Amino acid sequence: MVELSIVQFTPGWNVKQQNLQHIKALLRNIKTDIIVLPEFCTTGYSFLSKEEALNASEPSPGDTTQFFSALSVELQAMIIAGFAEKDGDLTYNSALIALPTGQVKVYRKTHLFYKEKLCFEPGNSGFFVVDHPIKDCRVGIMVCNDWRYPEAARSLALMGADIIACPSNLVSTLWGVATPARALENKVYLAIANRCGTEKRFLEDGTEQSLTFNGGSVIYDFNGSPLIYAGKDEEIVLSVSIDPLLTRDKSFNSYNDLFQDRRPDLYKLGCLNNG
Repeated sequence: MVELSIVQFTPGWNVKQQNLQHIKALLRNIKTDIIVLPEFCTTGYSFLSKEEALNASEPSPGDTTQFFSALSVELQAMIIAGFAEKDGDLTYNSALIALPTGQVKVYRKTHLFYKEKLCFEPGNSGFFVVDHPIKDCRVGIMVCNDWRYPEAARSLALMGADIIACPSNLVSTLWGVATPARALENKVYLAIANRCGTEKRFLEDGTEQSLTFNGGSVIYDFNGSPLIYAGKDEEIVLSVSIDPLLTRDKSFNSYNDLFQDRRPDLYKLGCLNNG
């Protein structure tokens, strides 16, 4: 069995050290194997320009990856956490995967949402799966708006993911319709760590941008049923015991197998040419 945990809280805007200490306090004395934190959990979300995002971001390795690496070793848990990553003069909406061996991997968000396109580069890491170094468990990573694209979760499942971890900053309610399907159609556990709270920023024209994040962090089982979930506004760490081995048999009756029954020769994928 694997203990899987999601963390929901309200990061302060652009106060990285304060947020890191808040996270450390939330995780004090926790006994778990995998921890999923929200998207941009170290900085807050509401970047307004590429310059602002670049100033708040940092390279990997850097202070943030070192912090989570040390925390992962201390807790002997895999930690997935969203952060703003700098690579030269480019910035990415990224999620780090810190392992209790001290190793850190980084996924860069593939499908940017709304004004993120004004501040960040489209992710170029591609999707990948990480083996837990202690438990027999394979974890795939996607970030927030990636949930809208079934190809993202399917790619991770085909790579062998037992669990998909999804750090998020969700402001709509539509994700609650589609995300159970991502678990069901791939027979994987899906852990969504959303943030809560409201961020307000003043724009150049003097108007105010206000974003309210709707919490509801949840872990779905491989049939799309919620195992545990948070309320809209609460700061909380939620944990549940799961059996990743149950995801590896993709059959759902004696005749049907989710992956063996696929007909990729008949699927039309890739870019559409309307010319």
